[in-house]
Parts: sequence; structure tokens; C-alpha cells
Amino acid sequence: MSDFYNPRRTKGLFDPAATEPFKVSRSKIDLFLNCPMCFYLDRRLGVGRPPGFPFNLNSAVDTLIKKEFDIHRAAGSAHPLMSAYGLKNIKPFAHESLDIWRDTFKGIEYLHQPTNLRITGAIDDLWINQAGELIIVDYKATSKEEKVSLDKEWQIGYKRQMEIYQWLFRQNGFKVSSTGYFVYCNGRTDRKAFDGRLEFDVDLIPYEGQTDWIDKALLDLKACLLLEKSPKPAAECDYCRYRKAARDVQVSVVAPKRKKGSSH
Repeated sequence: MSDFYNPRRTKGLFDPAATEPFKVSRSKIDLFLNCPMCFYLDRRLGVGRPPGFPFNLNSAVDTLIKKEFDIHRAAGSAHPLMSAYGLKNIKPFAHESLDIWRDTFKGIEYLHQPTNLRITGAIDDLWINQAGELIIVDYKATSKEEKVSLDKEWQIGYKRQMEIYQWLFRQNGFKVSSTGYFVYCNGRTDRKAFDGRLEFDVDLIPYEGQTDWIDKALLDLKACLLLEKSPKPAAECDYCRYRKAARDVQVSVVAPKRKKGSSH
């Protein structure tokens, strides 16, 4: 079997005639919000965007942070990072389903009755405060000269990610704090030498989630799936721009050459 990317698939596609709930992950909601055409091509027609390169270093950082917080979870103690940022009476949350909620292929899910969509998402971590509210926590890793923040326009995806997780846990009957946290690890490049060791500055960034947009987004997403023709692409979608440029050059350059060659 070839390991090359296959852009066409026949499984996991939306069928307008089906009565079973259709599964939509948190990342696919973000895809729809970024570009309805790319989402439609993916979920309805089976042509997904090319996969990105795996961020193995980021994954390694995530794994190690989870292990670190799990030590405190098992001990019922607060992580030093919480104390450093003045977070009192907060500690990692222990639950028998935590490993499922963290599993990319499982996660936490909820059936959205108005759309018959089964929404899923896999979290990084959960904390709990003295009021019994769950706190959604997401890990991020990067390496940049400036101090990390959530101020960049492209980071809207991070914020929506946090909000969908908050919404999912509320729909499952949990009491959830509106304040979530990003554990942001920034690799330092100001050392004299590598010496086989990469050091990180770790920042804890609070974020107040707003989830009132989600129901409408899901209704719009379902309406998109029900279309018989592809919706218009987002104006800023690089993937759609590439597809259009490729089609245009085929029509304007390649096709005339082929036609001219066939006349001889």
C-alpha cells in the first residue's frame, strides 16, 4: 500500500438521506468557519485539504506537560505554575473518563439535537477550582523572540477551540468556568549553545470564553452540508486560491497547447 496522501475518500461523508447523527469534530467546525468550501469538499465530497507536517516537537512538549500535571493530579496537589500565577484553590481534576476525553479518536462528545450532529473534541487538561467549576486547559508550544500572547489574528482558532471545549462539557452536565487557561511553552533561543538541551519559558494565559456563537455556527454548518452545490470559498483561503489558479492556468495555457498540438 502506498504511503502517499490520497485526496479522495468514500468513508465518513455526510449523507443527506441518513438518519444517524453525523460526527463533526472541533477541528472541522473550525474548518467550516475558516472556509465553507473546503469544509464542504472535505465532509460532503470526500476531498480533504493536504495534511500538514506533524509537529513532533510540540507533541513531545504536550506529553511531558501532561505527565507533569498528572503527578500532581494523582497526589491531589496544585502544580507550582498555579501558585506562581496566584491561582489559589485550583488543582488538576481527576476523573475516570479523563483518558477518553484526551483521546484524539474519542474525546468528549454531545449530540446537538437541532442539527443531529454529534460534536466531539479532545482536550489537553482539566483543572477544578474551589467552587467545583471545571477549568479547560490547553497546551501550546512555540519558539519566538517576543513574549507569547493571544493577540494574533490567526489565534482566533485557539480561542474557538477553548470555547467549544467549554461548551461540550457544559452540554454534558458539568459546571464549567468561563475562564480557561493556555499553558504556553516558548522555546528559548538566547542561550550560547544548544548542548543537547532546549529550555522553555512557560506562561499561563487566562482566556474568558464566549460560547453563544456555537449554536448558530452548527446550524450554518448543517445548512452547508445540505447544499447540492459547493458554497463559495472564503476570500482569504489559500487552498481555494491555489485550486482556482491551477484551474485557470489549465484553461488558459495547457488546454490551448493541447488543442494546437492535436491539429497536427
